[in-house]
Amino acid sequence: MEYVEKRVKREVRSQLDLSTGGHITVALSGGKDSMTTLHLLHEILSMRRDVTLDAITVDEGTPGYRDICVERSRKLCDELGVDHHVISFAEEYGITMEDIGPRSGVRTPCSYCGVLRRRCLNRKAQELGSTHIATGLNLDDTVQSVMMNISRGDVERLARLGPHTRIQPGLVPRIQPLRSIPEKETYTYALLRGLDFHESSCPWSGEAVRNDYRHVVNLLEDGSPGTKHCILSSYDQLRPMLRDAYAPADLRQCECGEPCLEERCMACRLLDEIIIEPRE
Repeated sequence: MEYVEKRVKREVRSQLDLSTGGHITVALSGGKDSMTTLHLLHEILSMRRDVTLDAITVDEGTPGYRDICVERSRKLCDELGVDHHVISFAEEYGITMEDIGPRSGVRTPCSYCGVLRRRCLNRKAQELGSTHIATGLNLDDTVQSVMMNISRGDVERLARLGPHTRIQPGLVPRIQPLRSIPEKETYTYALLRGLDFHESSCPWSGEAVRNDYRHVVNLLEDGSPGTKHCILSSYDQLRPMLRDAYAPADLRQCECGEPCLEERCMACRLLDEIIIEPRE
């Protein structure tokens, strides 16, 4: 546990400049990674009176799954004395993943959920005055994202991966305290700390493209232990060059108020693809 805590403290120091205080909001899903992130940030920052720590849980509307996650997230926040905010797809968009999933067509349900969740998080964090959003992305997640963007030839998106050092108007920058912690170690740490996290997988996640990259990365790690750390180290050495090669995007403002690259943000375009009949 001390080894995990030491590495997370090092990540927090390298990713955050808290010389003038700050407001850190944790994206709290109720799973092992985000619960560990909140627990560790509370341990690290709770003595700082000039730093505010709170949490946001996005309820995408998956009965029998997300309701359990929300309850366990609320329980941990109550134990730590951290303000907990819940924002739902139903409130924000008037639809839920129960509506979207069966209509996702050629896209996977995760394609819709990920984009819509990010908009919910960014909007709520802006409303709260957050200076940073902390996510529970661990080493495995980070390496998978690197591999996915390389395989797609999307170098510009690779340059925009977090943790974010550039502040874009309308976007709350993200930090990743667990980016050097393997998923197995996060799981072990959460168990040893007695965190009451939700272990079930999202019922929509079976079709996610990320699953293929998770399998490939795990095969590489099994054949050559340390591969995940090596990929992360290689990416970190490339990041300064990628930042120099790709200047910050010139963002516009979507009709919904969110910043975007084109005339309309991806969330609005995805919502247009889903034709939902009015509820009775």
